[in-house]
Amino acid sequence: MSFFKKLKDSIASKTEAVTKQFKDGLEKSRKGFVEKVADLVIRRKKIDEEFFEELEEILIGADVGVNTVMTLIDELRSEVKKRRIEDAAELQPILSEKLTELLRGDEDNEMRLNPDGISVFLFVGVNGVGKTTTIGKLAHHYKQQGKKVLLAAGDTFRAGAIEQLEVWGERVGVDVVKQQPGSDPAAVMYDAVQAAKQRGVDILLCDTAGRLQNKSNLMEELNKIYRVIQREIPDAPHEVLMVLDATTGQNALSQAKLFGEKSGVTGLVLTKLDGTAKGGIVVAIRQELSLPVKFVGLGEKMEDLQKFDSEQFVHGLFAGLIQEEEEAAETSGE
Repeated sequence: MSFFKKLKDSIASKTEAVTKQFKDGLEKSRKGFVEKVADLVIRRKKIDEEFFEELEEILIGADVGVNTVMTLIDELRSEVKKRRIEDAAELQPILSEKLTELLRGDEDNEMRLNPDGISVFLFVGVNGVGKTTTIGKLAHHYKQQGKKVLLAAGDTFRAGAIEQLEVWGERVGVDVVKQQPGSDPAAVMYDAVQAAKQRGVDILLCDTAGRLQNKSNLMEELNKIYRVIQREIPDAPHEVLMVLDATTGQNALSQAKLFGEKSGVTGLVLTKLDGTAKGGIVVAIRQELSLPVKFVGLGEKMEDLQKFDSEQFVHGLFAGLIQEEEEAAETSGE
């Protein structure tokens, strides 16, 4: 049974709406990456050194990351030898299989919820990556599950950040705990935790300031926020999610490396995947950081923030090829 067929079968049990969101959201990446691979296979039917060089260029161009690409190409070379593959077309399902393995990783990307009370999620990341929007969409996600959600406007420095969170709060129908612009973020967090306790909240989503990662006072600010939250809820925060903008590619990766080491990040949210042809950045991030990708942003709508699913992701990327294989099978009467 071919890998594409197995992939299609394994996502058959998942909701069609989610499959469609991954497929639509990854359209640019599919055109910028998978279709280039398909074109390469048609042009160079034979697998030789030039074929591998060109494939390497395509993968690096899709932001898969140089180290990961080198490993991937080496693995493909040995598969070609082992399986005695001569036709380039036979390499496509093997490539997608390898990408799924790289994306899957060994750790769990489920959100860590507090079984005995309030789950506190802290959001970090530089300005402009879609942090506030992500918080709003995640509030919607949990509200849909029947959870009671509260938002904390801890980004007190960026002009308009508090108002932006309030707009999301109104849109989703959840309250926002805030203070004046420029006030102490840790004080906002203290108020938010108290309010969450009084109101019997399930999920507290906390925005934090996103000034650049090389400002050490931002790290001090985060540490202060941690201390305040932990004093009130000992095992909190349960998740520290770093929000990255997928359209910034390798820059997002270096941000995550710098920021992640210092701020105790437990997972990543990749926004704006629908806006880039370089969806390979997800592979690079999974390989170069031992952090799970928890959610991905696949569009503008509220429900376009989806839990990351490696099989849905690869299926979304290779959707065209999967369809072609099915059609070919039907024609040959399989």
